[in-house]
Amino acid sequence: MQWHAQFAWLGDGVAADVLIEADGERITRLARGVPAPPHAQHLPGLTLPGLANAHSHAFHRALRSRVQMNRGTFWTWREQMYKVADRLDPDSYRALARAVFAEMALAGISCVGEFHYLHHRPGGAPYDAPNAMGEALIAAAADAGIRITLLDTCYLTGGIGKPLQGPQLRFGDGTAGNWARRVDTLYEQTDKAGRLHARVGAAIHSVRAVPREQVRAVASWAKEHRAPLHVHLSEQPAENTACLDAYGVTPARLLAEAGALGPLSTAVHATHLTDDDIGLLGATTTGVCMCPTTERDLADGIGPARGLADAGAPICLGSDQHAVIDLFEEARAVELDERLRTRVRGHWTAGELLAAATSNGHYALGWPEAGRLEPGAYCDLVTVALDSVRTAGAGRAHAAEAAVFAATAADVRHVVVSGRQIVHDARHLLVDDVPAALAAAVESATREEPA
Repeated sequence: MQWHAQFAWLGDGVAADVLIEADGERITRLARGVPAPPHAQHLPGLTLPGLANAHSHAFHRALRSRVQMNRGTFWTWREQMYKVADRLDPDSYRALARAVFAEMALAGISCVGEFHYLHHRPGGAPYDAPNAMGEALIAAAADAGIRITLLDTCYLTGGIGKPLQGPQLRFGDGTAGNWARRVDTLYEQTDKAGRLHARVGAAIHSVRAVPREQVRAVASWAKEHRAPLHVHLSEQPAENTACLDAYGVTPARLLAEAGALGPLSTAVHATHLTDDDIGLLGATTTGVCMCPTTERDLADGIGPARGLADAGAPICLGSDQHAVIDLFEEARAVELDERLRTRVRGHWTAGELLAAATSNGHYALGWPEAGRLEPGAYCDLVTVALDSVRTAGAGRAHAAEAAVFAATAADVRHVVVSGRQIVHDARHLLVDDVPAALAAAVESATREEPA
């Protein structure tokens, strides 16, 4: 297959007339300044590597617009989230995730990290197939044509020293050992089935949800399997206070002492950190996933992204609860939030923010061979229009800045994942009517049962 990009971002800048050739899933040749061959598919606009959504809770998409009606906090939002969590089964979860992942594809996302903790039946009893809900997510990603890292999440307590209650009972495996045995089965099944679009990683929901003595077991599983390990970290000041009261250390220090930080680990949010916490994450080259649209929607706060990156922690991006699914918005929000905090402009270049959305995110999800336009990398191409009302007038000299600071998901025109075109002229080729699929799945997930 051959594609000819009008412009392409190649990591070190924007090049013109870029010929991209692939054999199967991988790029085999890339040449700059080449006239378009007669049979190559023309890609007008700016072509980027596939975007990586490093932090997703697919079922949260059902909350969009429904949680915007009243005042509240993260904790009041969470109660509404639990109601949706209690309604889903493997079939309805696959339908919802399929539609959500198709929406991601339309937004240029070629790989998603699904932070998955909705494991069991309502009440906590396991399904006959203990990983039925995780399998539904893996199948949904295949349906939508994108890759997935299923970050199977250990979630054992409803707060430090508190049992799981109500809808939370679906999340728990009892102990980290039970969690590991269940995930071993999923890991082996995914590998044996030859699902080339899926990999399995681990997650610690938070220090609220996994006791200190069991954090190490989850971290050990990830190290043994050379798998990504993700964790919600210091999203709320209340989490920090509870951890200090119970253990005498911050959440970041607890994770460091349990061996849960390092190059294969990613801290999600990392909003309320001490200077020592920032130093711990940087010194261990632990990645940090910023989710600005969620952090502002939930009134969480602004995380120290620039300080973390300067300390040595690579930054990636996620849409988390999917208030919107738009990694261009996530990328520019990292810069714009920093401007609001400091009242100074220009903390991040467009290239740094594109790296956060592409190569850094793929590395965090355990796909280091993706997120770059170069021979040997996965052939993931996302073409952004430069002739929309948002991007018109940019030209080659400012194409990267137009993508980061002006474009939206609506400007994505073509998407190729692993050498296979899944979006053409802004139309998904595998899911016929994505808005209709979303509407039906959301209605099913939020429908109140008759009294």
